[in-house]
Amino acid sequence: MAESLDLHLEFDRDAGFPGRSLESALRESIRTGRLRAGSRLPGSRSLATDLGLARGTVVQAYAQLVAEGWLVSAPGSGTRVADVRHELPDSRRKPRPSTASESAIELRPGLPDLGSFPRAAWAGSIRRALATASRGTLDYPEPTGLPALRAALTGYLARTRGVRCDPDAVVITAGFTQGLSLLARALRRRGVRAIATENPGLAPHRMVLGAAGLTVTPLTVGAGGADPDEAVGQAALLTPAHQHPTGVVLAPQHRYRFIAWARKHDAFLIEDDYDGEFRYDQRPVGAMQALAPERIVYAGSTSKSLAPGVRLGWFVVPEPLRRDLADVILETGAAVSSIDQLAMADLLTQGDYDRHIRRMRLTYRRRRAELADRLAEVTTTPLEGIAAGMHALLPLASAAEERRLIQIGRGQGLHLIGLHSNGYWHDPADERQAAALILGYAAPPSHEWKLALSKLGQLVHQNSR
Repeated sequence: MAESLDLHLEFDRDAGFPGRSLESALRESIRTGRLRAGSRLPGSRSLATDLGLARGTVVQAYAQLVAEGWLVSAPGSGTRVADVRHELPDSRRKPRPSTASESAIELRPGLPDLGSFPRAAWAGSIRRALATASRGTLDYPEPTGLPALRAALTGYLARTRGVRCDPDAVVITAGFTQGLSLLARALRRRGVRAIATENPGLAPHRMVLGAAGLTVTPLTVGAGGADPDEAVGQAALLTPAHQHPTGVVLAPQHRYRFIAWARKHDAFLIEDDYDGEFRYDQRPVGAMQALAPERIVYAGSTSKSLAPGVRLGWFVVPEPLRRDLADVILETGAAVSSIDQLAMADLLTQGDYDRHIRRMRLTYRRRRAELADRLAEVTTTPLEGIAAGMHALLPLASAAEERRLIQIGRGQGLHLIGLHSNGYWHDPADERQAAALILGYAAPPSHEWKLALSKLGQLVHQNSR
């Protein structure tokens, strides 16, 4: 049985008829939706005590509202709000304008199939975590994360990505972007003033780096990935296994030159391994971190593997940065929920995380192949990027063509993203930069995937004529 509500009611207790004032306050709360249908009200004795009224006054007010149909009362179930239509205040009554993206088929890059989230496995991990959690575990969590999750990740990352670390090196964050923001502040504390990031690359990452006081400089991305000759400052942010958004792999010689630069300039490299588990044409390229653990911060998260809403990430941090990063986490109150950490640790140790990754790898590999086959039917322009992750690039002739296709796609029920539409280029005003649609093939639910392919094929075919 649901517990009764605490009520905040505003009425004139000094009025000549306090029962009438109480009736009006309850009636208004129900009418405006503050009290929703089915909500259980406090007992008459409890409410009378809370409001400083006679119990008989509350009983009479309840009886009047039951008679009017605002409340229902039954023996053994107390007094509840009736299922009546309520009016919203004028500011909430106006319909919100609809947008095409609300009902559009989602083809954004970087978004997994949310319908495939392992709900049963996650719920089981939550239950086991709660059943076995000690009292101390439910206290304020350690700033760098619970030992159970750090230990589980150490084994998982070594086994699947070749990362070299021990549990003391692992820091748990609420996703990659939050972790990047914290790390940027720790770097700033150590005297870092400038950081290089890939061009094109994610604008939100440049934003959080700038907010931490770092100057952001571009690294041109070519066929071999980011150009190490353009690295300046004391740090660089890279996506070596699968560059976002171009989809290229950082060439071996570029990896070694970035590491040599970091060692020469006492700099740090941040390896964003956002979808490293998903490679379809061969075994995934191992983490760059293993080549120089003392210079590379390795980062991963559940945003692509499970769902962005889980808000769990992990950073494998070189020893010189750990104290500063822990201090920043303490100062900002950025510790992560202990229950979520325990659940993730259980998901890893039970093998459910591996099983989910294998299942999604098969799904995404099939979808990428179907996307490539469908587009090959309507255009001679092949997809760019390795067979990996959850997106691929369809090159276009110009930024104007890119914007036009996105606009037409919106009208046809497709939510599309391009290189020029989301701030990927460091200089968004430069129309000479390459244009492309960044096609995310993971997000559409399975029942919409064939329709998504059909609509996208029609769009590209019309543009090719």
